[in-house]
Amino acid sequence: MDIAMLTKFFMWCTILNLGLLVLSFLMVAFGFGIDFVYRMHSNWFPMPRHTFNTVLYSLIGVYKIFIFVFNLVPWLALVIIK
Repeated sequence: MDIAMLTKFFMWCTILNLGLLVLSFLMVAFGFGIDFVYRMHSNWFPMPRHTFNTVLYSLIGVYKIFIFVFNLVPWLALVIIK
């Protein structure tokens, strides 16, 4: 595996993961299916809506950090050394 292939790999990983991040943000921001997800999970794990919203936003934030650390930064480093 050479640098060009790794660069393309991390580029597509970044693009796909950012797409999923934007999709999840839009679903939360406009409320598409969030009530369904809350009802489904509150049957298994009883929790108030406030706690569910906090956990949901925290997971989206952690996912964003993981995208930056494990996809974007390696891609940028490979672009710089190329």
